[in-house]
Amino acid sequence: MELTTVWFALIAVLWIGYFVLDGFDLGVGMLLPVIGKDELSRRVMINSIATVWDGNEVWLLTAGGATFAAFPLWYATMFSGFYLALLLVLVGLIMRGVAFEYRGKRDSATWRKRWDWAIVVGSALPALLFGVAFGNVVGGSPIEPLVGSQPDLAGSLNFTGNLFTLLNPFSLLMGLMTLTVFMAHGAIFLALKTSGEVREASRKAALRIGLVAAVIAVATLLWYQAFSNRVMFTLPLALIAAVCWLAALGMTLKGRDGWAFIFSSATILLAVTTLFVGLFPRVMVSTIGEGGIYDLTVTNASSQSYTLTVMTIVAVIMTPIVLVYQGWTYWVFRKRISTSMIPPQPASGRADDRFANAAG
Repeated sequence: MELTTVWFALIAVLWIGYFVLDGFDLGVGMLLPVIGKDELSRRVMINSIATVWDGNEVWLLTAGGATFAAFPLWYATMFSGFYLALLLVLVGLIMRGVAFEYRGKRDSATWRKRWDWAIVVGSALPALLFGVAFGNVVGGSPIEPLVGSQPDLAGSLNFTGNLFTLLNPFSLLMGLMTLTVFMAHGAIFLALKTSGEVREASRKAALRIGLVAAVIAVATLLWYQAFSNRVMFTLPLALIAAVCWLAALGMTLKGRDGWAFIFSSATILLAVTTLFVGLFPRVMVSTIGEGGIYDLTVTNASSQSYTLTVMTIVAVIMTPIVLVYQGWTYWVFRKRISTSMIPPQPASGRADDRFANAAG
C-alpha cells in the first residue's frame, strides 16, 4: 500500500476520533439550557466533560497538522477556501474554552448565565460548520486553475467560491446532521456519566433529538451516494450506520447506557468512514470541469515520499503513547457523578483549581 493511501486513511481515523470524542462534549455544551434546568444540574453537566474536553480537541489539532504535512495542497485549498467558516469554528472553540475557565470566577448568577450561553454558542458553531465544511469537501467545491496556469499543474488549482458558495443545500444538510447527531451523542454520554435527575433528563433528550438526527442523517447519507466514488461500499456502510443509530436509541430506551454510547460512537465512525471511502482517491472534489480534471487527489496533493516516511515513523512511535494516556484518563474519571457530589459554589475569584473553575 502506498504511503499516500496510508496517510489518507490515518487522517480519516483522526477525524473519526475527533467526531466521536469531541462530538459528545460539543453535544453536552449545546444541551446546557435543555437539560440543565438549575445551577446544580448545569454544574454536573460541565463536570462530566471537565477532565476530557481539552484532550478531545487534540484530535482536531493532530488532524489539521497531519493534513498540512501529508497533503499540503489539500490543506492550502481547504483552509484558504473555507477561511471564514473555519475562522468561525476557531472563534467558537476559543469562546467555549474561555467560558469553561471563567464561569466560576464570580459568584453571580448573571455572570454564569452569560458564560453558559458562550458555551452553547461555542459548541454549536463547530458542530454545525464542521458538517458544512465536510459537505463541501465531499460534495464538491468550485476549484479551477489560476488564470494563465497549466490545468495539469496541481499546485495552480485554486478555490474560486465564497461563503455563500459553501452554504449550498447539501452542505447545510450535512451541517444539520452533525449538529443533531452530536447533540444526541452528548445526551447519551450524559446518561452514561451521570445519575439521578440529570441522567433521566439526558435519556429523554437523547431519544427526542436522536429521532430527529436519524431522519436528517439518513437523508444526508442517501443524498451523498450521488457524490460517492464507490456506491457499492458507501451505501452498505450508510445502512449499517443507520442500524447502529437505531440500536443506540433502543439501548437508551432500555437504560443500557454503556451499549447506547458504544452504538452511537459506532454510528459516527461508520458515517465518517462512508464519507472518506466515497471520497478516495480524491481529497477535494471540484464542481468545475469534466471527468474530475480539477479534483485534488492523494497523488497530486501529497508531500514527497521522504516526508511521508518520516511522518509514518513518528506516528508509529507516538500514537500508541497518546492512546494509552487518553485511555488512562477516561478510566481514572469513569465514575458517574450526581448533584449530591457537587461541592458548594466557590467564592468569587477563588476557585480551588481548574476543575472547580469549569464546574463553577
